[in-house]
Amino acid sequence: MMQYRKFNTLEKETSLLGMGVMRLPMDEQGRVNNQEGVDLIRHAIDSGINYIDTGFTYHGGMSERIVGMAMKDGYSEKAMVADKMPIWLCKEASDLDRYFEKQLKRLDMDCIDMYLIHNIIPPNWKKVQKFNALDWLDAKKAAGQIKHVGFSFHGDLALFKEVIDAYSWEFCQIQLNYVDRDEQATLEGLEYARQKGVDVIVMEPLKGGRLTDKVPESVKAIWDRAAEAGAVPADRSPAEWAFKWVCAQKGVSLVLSGMNSMEQIDNNVAIFSKEDIAEIRDGELAIIDEVTAEYKAKVKYGCTGCEYCTPCPQKLDIPSIIDYLNVWYAYDKNPSTKFEYETWMTAHASDCVACGQCEEKCPQGLKITDIMKDAAEQFGK
Repeated sequence: MMQYRKFNTLEKETSLLGMGVMRLPMDEQGRVNNQEGVDLIRHAIDSGINYIDTGFTYHGGMSERIVGMAMKDGYSEKAMVADKMPIWLCKEASDLDRYFEKQLKRLDMDCIDMYLIHNIIPPNWKKVQKFNALDWLDAKKAAGQIKHVGFSFHGDLALFKEVIDAYSWEFCQIQLNYVDRDEQATLEGLEYARQKGVDVIVMEPLKGGRLTDKVPESVKAIWDRAAEAGAVPADRSPAEWAFKWVCAQKGVSLVLSGMNSMEQIDNNVAIFSKEDIAEIRDGELAIIDEVTAEYKAKVKYGCTGCEYCTPCPQKLDIPSIIDYLNVWYAYDKNPSTKFEYETWMTAHASDCVACGQCEEKCPQGLKITDIMKDAAEQFGK
């Protein structure tokens, strides 16, 4: 039976596993099949999942529409819907209402259960403050158009603490998995939110499928060796390893997974139905640490993310491009990396004009223009 946890501010318990609707199956033309999407979401709900997460930009808006269709016929009474304000698209304060009204129309709803300010990073946090978005959230909640308020986060620890302290958030959403435990909000941020009484939803527990799809042979050897030694169950999958690590962290209220097939839903529900899903032994932690070290050893370019190379005249986010390229190589060119690169980067490596200004400022002495060429070749833009 699906495991459930209690949020601090929600009346009913929430399934420990939530469904992210950002990676619905598509045909060869890149189109989403509406009915297939509806069937997937309803299958997840029928299987015990009661938290469905979407966003304004997912599948060009089709994700919201499909979620809205799926919640008809009584399904809105069985599950909560989470949606997000695309703050980076806002040019003025009135855009908050404009995008929100469009979301309500797409979802065909009068009220959104869980509403987040999407993708808090430094420039987006400035927009939140400039457009008084926190007061706007209060007004929408008072009007009964939003039930619970939160934010999703991709900045660093210092910013995370600042954001947590700036408002009476009910929940937040952070990226966390055993490889990225020291990235973005980090485990320290998770504990900070817990102490502040803010429920934490974890996204990317499988690192966009990179920890489960095309597992490198060197990593697979570590899992196999542990199983052969009898240290762990032989049938434990890479997905279960990753989910268990996240669920075992104090302060995690819900774990999102972007499932795009009935099989994925069934497999994940089976994992989250185990009573020991949140239990992990010291010996198992050592194995996970070994796997983490192996993944990190596969990093090709030694960028520290110091940002001395910025600003770029072509407006390239050089550290992020290098990070995507490192992930591309470390996880055996997983398609999720290319998908995220194309989706989230507003300027791409192919825009580099090889001016060399970044290389003059790089403390690591990286040949950044060559790296940009590599990224453009690998990702096609």
